[in-house]
Amino acid sequence: MAEGFAKALAEEKIEAYSAGSRPLGYIHPRTIQVMHEVGIDISQHSSKSLYEVPQIHYDIVVGMGCGDACPQIKTTERLDWEIPDPFSGGAEDFKKVRDQIKKQVLELLKEKKFI
Repeated sequence: MAEGFAKALAEEKIEAYSAGSRPLGYIHPRTIQVMHEVGIDISQHSSKSLYEVPQIHYDIVVGMGCGDACPQIKTTERLDWEIPDPFSGGAEDFKKVRDQIKKQVLELLKEKKFI
């Protein structure tokens, strides 16, 4: 969701990657659905491990509650948003997480003057 929002909101001004410490290998259908509801198509995104994204120095790395499970990715700034995982929840749980991620991505993009 965060990658989808970052790319949609900042357009061509940034490169955004999404990965996880324990990827499922697929994007949950509810994730695709709730993002589609706000006009963002992530159906072609994939579930990647942290080792599948470019191994470069990033300006900002945002963790979403993985804590010590996340390897140390080279970055100038590290944030942790403690986003709950909606995987076992219903559509409303996915929508709450979507809206929380959108709010935080938007705030970060504004703070860094990308939008």
